Amino acid sequence: MAPETSAPPTRLTFETNMTQKPQDASLAQDQFLTILSREEAAARFDAALFPREVPKETCALQDALGRVLATDILAPIDVPPFDRSNVDGFALRASDVAQASEANPVRLALNDETIACGTAPKLRVAPNTATPIATGGPVPRGADAIVMIEQTQPGQGAIDIRRAATPGQFISSAGSDMARGETVLRAGIEITAREIGMLAACGVAQVIVSRAPRVAILSTGDELVQPGGVLAPAQIFDTNGPIVAAAVRENGGEAHFLGAVADDEAALEKAMRDALASYDLLILSGGTSKGAGDVTHRIVERLGAPGVIAHGVALKPGKPLCLAVCDGKPVVILPGFPTSAMFTFHDMIAPVLRRMADRAPRADASVEARAPVRIPSELGRTEFVMVSLVEGADGLLAYPTGKGSGAITSFAQADGFLRIDALADHLPAGARAEVTLFSAHLRVPDLTIIGSHCTGLDLVLAPLARKGLLTRVIAVGSLGGLAAAKRGECDMAPIHLFDEKTGTYNKPYLGEGLELVEGWRRMQGIVHRKDDARFAGCDAREAVRRALADADCLMVNRNQGAGTRILLDQLLAGAKPDGYWNQPKSHNAVAAAVAQGRADWGMTIAPVAEAYGLAFLPFAEEHYDLALVVARKDKPAAQAFLASLQSEETRAALVSAGFRPA
Repeated sequence: MAPETSAPPTRLTFETNMTQKPQDASLAQDQFLTILSREEAAARFDAALFPREVPKETCALQDALGRVLATDILAPIDVPPFDRSNVDGFALRASDVAQASEANPVRLALNDETIACGTAPKLRVAPNTATPIATGGPVPRGADAIVMIEQTQPGQGAIDIRRAATPGQFISSAGSDMARGETVLRAGIEITAREIGMLAACGVAQVIVSRAPRVAILSTGDELVQPGGVLAPAQIFDTNGPIVAAAVRENGGEAHFLGAVADDEAALEKAMRDALASYDLLILSGGTSKGAGDVTHRIVERLGAPGVIAHGVALKPGKPLCLAVCDGKPVVILPGFPTSAMFTFHDMIAPVLRRMADRAPRADASVEARAPVRIPSELGRTEFVMVSLVEGADGLLAYPTGKGSGAITSFAQADGFLRIDALADHLPAGARAEVTLFSAHLRVPDLTIIGSHCTGLDLVLAPLARKGLLTRVIAVGSLGGLAAAKRGECDMAPIHLFDEKTGTYNKPYLGEGLELVEGWRRMQGIVHRKDDARFAGCDAREAVRRALADADCLMVNRNQGAGTRILLDQLLAGAKPDGYWNQPKSHNAVAAAVAQGRADWGMTIAPVAEAYGLAFLPFAEEHYDLALVVARKDKPAAQAFLASLQSEETRAALVSAGFRPA
């Protein structure tokens, strides 16, 4: 039974922005006052939209692929329309050759016609006669069996049959495939190439299909630039528009991307009204959170009844989701971050879209996997965690991608997601969980690499991709990768860890079952903007000394567990200047922070410094090596990696990229 839409909402969370200025309160505090559970929000949205009639239209057979059949199809004719031969051979009476064998062939006289496809037989097959017939040819009157040509021996005006036949042998009777009046396709089925063939065999040239919902898609935000444009400071490319349009098509909708609209209330309202006048469903992304500039939800209330059904759902990612119905048409405002937008679309919107398109619910595949690390969660919100699946010693392991709701690559690099219940604040390490897959078929990587990432690693893996090998790289830092390798959760772990006691890299950190594979050397150093006079004419150590002496000189650090962090801590000698706790996880993030003026100095590698146009002060050449799990060394993919690492092609590519092969 559908829930009562007039029931008071469950009050799960009440949010108040305590730091907001009083004059802004009226603009932002009317949002997120009531957070609905995922289940209640979905039920209210469904109750406001369904039941509804799905429009139908006539479609030519050649355009029917992927459409949903709206009516049952009854075969208008028998298929095949006549008895036909399934093989090349001879049409005859089975009783005439009942005693035939290799040792005792039966000779039959040949009738004076040969039946080919499309040739109507004229002569009756009399007793003790046979008629040559091709595959697909109509069976002549009098014949009740076909003998294959391979089981005969030709003679003068006759044929010797060396194999007995039974009535009906190698004959397809009229209507044996589809009988006249038989229901051959049911309404609601998605038409594939198989159904196209069935319809063509019946002579059906047009079918009645469910009309795909016409979906308008709008992106919102002053910061958006369409792909192909040029980014100004603080601008980003519009990711949600293209990805939402693609997701709409995947789920049976007809997507119409109408572009991006700036944060201007009048312009946005006009765009939304125009879209609702012409389309069946409106999807926007952005404009659902607490910022004063987010006006979309207020516009929705003016577009028609009943208006907003839910604004704020106890989901992570996806809490800002806004669901509305305006005069019978659904309006959806997705969160602005790509991962949040896609999760809420697939979880909450795709089922509604598929119902509007008269399509069956998605049949998601799932597998059980173990969480190798503790996965924290926010109490009170159902959390969906995207994971990459790798083969462990005792089954599949689900590694969280950990890039956050703003990362579009989280979806591209994940195999699926697991769910953490709203009443739990974490999923403990070692716990088993069901992982819902993004695709129906899971392919476990041929090679799993967990540890510190480097662009040089991509060069080594390129030949493996050309061979069709699937590789998975999970960047968790040197120490995290080493721990994963010791637990047997990967094939190898890239590391660059300096041991102060021995003055060497990496080898002292290996444990039992691990073997060091030398990779390449990369120069690490201090980076700063080329026009920063504070660092003029100094080396790396002097640059750090000057930075520490200047209270306005802001650093950017690296994450704990990274080899670069160890070098930085050596240079700082216990000092923790302003910016020390800014700890990005990649060399690129460090370079970007300095290049964009969010920091004045940091440590990265020479190729990255060059790519960002930064001044580079060399400090130490670090060893980027691999801790190879000995038990997995003989895997074909591991051997392919080792061969690539030693190949002249890969070594030349590493040198060209600014690295020095070991």
